[in-house]
Amino acid sequence: MSTSLQPLAAVKKPSFFWFATETGRALFEWSTTIPFKFIDRHKKDSADGHPVLLLPGFMATDTSNKPMKKYLNNLGYEAHGWEIGRNLAKVEYIEQLIKRVQELHDSSGTKVSLIGWSLGGIYARQIAKETPHLIRQVITMGSPFGGITERNNARWLHNIITVGKGTQNVDPELLADIPIAPNVPFTAIYTKQDGIVPWEVCYERQESPLIQNIEVRGSHLGLGVNPTVLNIIADRLQYKEENWRRFEPNGLVEDLLFYPTS
Repeated sequence: MSTSLQPLAAVKKPSFFWFATETGRALFEWSTTIPFKFIDRHKKDSADGHPVLLLPGFMATDTSNKPMKKYLNNLGYEAHGWEIGRNLAKVEYIEQLIKRVQELHDSSGTKVSLIGWSLGGIYARQIAKETPHLIRQVITMGSPFGGITERNNARWLHNIITVGKGTQNVDPELLADIPIAPNVPFTAIYTKQDGIVPWEVCYERQESPLIQNIEVRGSHLGLGVNPTVLNIIADRLQYKEENWRRFEPNGLVEDLLFYPTS
């Protein structure tokens, strides 16, 4: 699962083919969750019941994360939606989500894991930087934290950088801070078949003992129901900083089929 680092100057807008086939590919990935239920190797006794907060992508609501929420609850975790409504890419969400994390931490007595899809992952990273003492780990799925001004097919990014809703309306310190990794265990999940944002800006440029990039096969819109992604998430949630270890596929065949190398 090695990652070939690409210079940001070489980043291109996702191809029209991947963009045009996003919905169809996402539906296929959703359909594969049915057989996945019968072969999933993660058992309920592997979950410790800690809270997991799921953050949706741009223009999505908690409904988009319902399949993942159900899956994680069935494993034995306390999965929660963000309960803000539709994600309209507002900076004010950060403060609201910090309060939400504090509430989950106080009610459970333990740290909270954050899982963010696309724009939701950028919020997750920022929350973790503000409150690392409350966060167990962060997992992002197709989140372009490495270059939010790169060419893409995501309207929320376009709104941020265009006249009228440009960077002059966003704290420049926040924009500069987005690419910086949180100081908690962090997993960046990305796909080179992403038709919405450039995959090259969805992973950390430098891995560390607590930071790992994992490439999967699939669409951007299907990441939340992609069985491979669910497998990674179930594996990652077992660990905390004290016993953290890198994710490894379960054998050579699984590695070649589901976790492409670069």
